[in-house]
Amino acid sequence: MAFAAFATGTAKEQAPRRKSRIALLLLLPGILYMMLFFLVPLVSLVMTSLQAPVEFGDIGEYETAFRWENYVVAISTYGEHILRSFGYALMATIFALLFSYPLAYFIGVKARPWPLLQKLMLVMVIAPFFISFLLRTLAWKSLLSDEGFLVSSLKALSLMAPDAHFTGTGAAVVFGLTYNFIPFMTLPLYANLERLDTRLVEAGGDLYARPATTFFKVTVPLSMPGIVSGVLLTFIPAAGDYINASPQFLGGPSTAMIGNVIESNFLVTNNYPAAASLSIILMAVILVMVVVYIKRSGTEDLL
Repeated sequence: MAFAAFATGTAKEQAPRRKSRIALLLLLPGILYMMLFFLVPLVSLVMTSLQAPVEFGDIGEYETAFRWENYVVAISTYGEHILRSFGYALMATIFALLFSYPLAYFIGVKARPWPLLQKLMLVMVIAPFFISFLLRTLAWKSLLSDEGFLVSSLKALSLMAPDAHFTGTGAAVVFGLTYNFIPFMTLPLYANLERLDTRLVEAGGDLYARPATTFFKVTVPLSMPGIVSGVLLTFIPAAGDYINASPQFLGGPSTAMIGNVIESNFLVTNNYPAAASLSIILMAVILVMVVVYIKRSGTEDLL
């Protein structure tokens, strides 16, 4: 009897060990993938950001060092571009939220009785993903050019000065960012609002709350996880974007963002430490902003 009890206890102890080993084996491909494609490039990027020019070497030739002054030089030289990037990204995120929330609310709540309409509108939101990001931006450059219908009409109606331009301005860059990242804002909002319990909204009306009060006191708090997810999915890639602000697309010399500076340092001037240090600064600032934003919005469970 004692031996049987001991054997049973031993078997019970070995069962969790087998499960943990199986779980580890299942996680191993993902761990290796993260190490190979995230951790290794990150370490390489940090090491590159600390490199120093070879004393008697050619231009673009660097050696391993611990030159932390690269970060100071990057901030002092490109501080304006960093601030501009976050300013453009913030405005684009706000505009995307103002546009996407009513759209997501209609698809997720108001269109529930018509599933076919819901599916059709979701396809219309997702459809831009089937077209290249570059092609979409080039299309808007053509539409918003001085010879385009929109600008020509505004000038004909004297709503724009004859010598005014829209492309090459900050407004054009923010417009492009907003348009290209609207799906990233709409889809998380829809996923959240589609599960909204409308009985809670009706209860607010039964308690004689005005529609605006019900919206801000009931609907918005319940949809906060979707808002947080949409804001993060929009703001983070918008801050590092380098296509919309490029002079070849919607931007100009005075609209360069941090992504354009990184691209120029890495591909044109071959200043790899400057490009790497700017990339690290961008990641660090975004990480801090994300953590603060999530904690202030009361959705710490998303971390």
